[in-house]
Amino acid sequence: MLIKIGKYSCSEVWDGVFYKTLSDYPKISDWEIQSVLDFIRYEEKNGRTCQIEAPDSILGSIEKYRNHDHQRIAPTNLIQECTACPIDKGCKTDLVCHTSPLENALQILDCGSLLSPVKTRNMTAAELQKEARNAANDPADYFDCIMFSWGNCQAGDRLVMERKLGRFPEEKELGPGFTPGVRFFFRYDELIKHPDVIFDGVLPLRIRNKVILKDWVHAIIVPVVYRNKLEPHLSEELRNKVHYLDHEGMNIWEWSHFIYSYLQES
Repeated sequence: MLIKIGKYSCSEVWDGVFYKTLSDYPKISDWEIQSVLDFIRYEEKNGRTCQIEAPDSILGSIEKYRNHDHQRIAPTNLIQECTACPIDKGCKTDLVCHTSPLENALQILDCGSLLSPVKTRNMTAAELQKEARNAANDPADYFDCIMFSWGNCQAGDRLVMERKLGRFPEEKELGPGFTPGVRFFFRYDELIKHPDVIFDGVLPLRIRNKVILKDWVHAIIVPVVYRNKLEPHLSEELRNKVHYLDHEGMNIWEWSHFIYSYLQES
């Protein structure tokens, strides 16, 4: 894997390259160093070596940090690496989120757990890696895990639209009238205690295999238009975790901001 450290719109892995953006390039914070080292450890554990492409000052900071013992660093309330969000100007870190289209959300509620793609689709990781929908050419081991974004991120709903359209959505298709997913929210400081947590340096965290909702979920946000279809699938244990909200008239960014603000205030 190649790690390119610079100033990008967001941090992401695409076709064997980890594009790591910095909030104050070319300065690199301890949190950002930790994420780079998390990525290297994850990749090495899965048999892949890493090469870093960055200015000497950044490489020196990483090596200096690597040579000392550090306790794990908690994220700040707002991480401003990502510049893609026009409203919040960064990632809010109290909550993390997993987003599913309605049909998948019904299956999740029926079984009571979030499941990795391997378990959800009953396919091997190697088979899932070869699918055309794996546009980023993710390695096979990625499909053994459930992925989580920061709670105010719109990436999950964007993926819902991508799956619906069968292609990357255009910006106009993310405006009012877009199709939102069902969002499963978790408290970051609680979910990091999950026994199968993985820090890969890219996402806030991943969980291997499954997450039992009744034990971990903080809130489930459902677009109110899905209410009649979703309610029959709710267990009594989860019913008080569900919030129905109206997304009408909002674009994908406004909807993400509205949901997170609602949860912070409720």
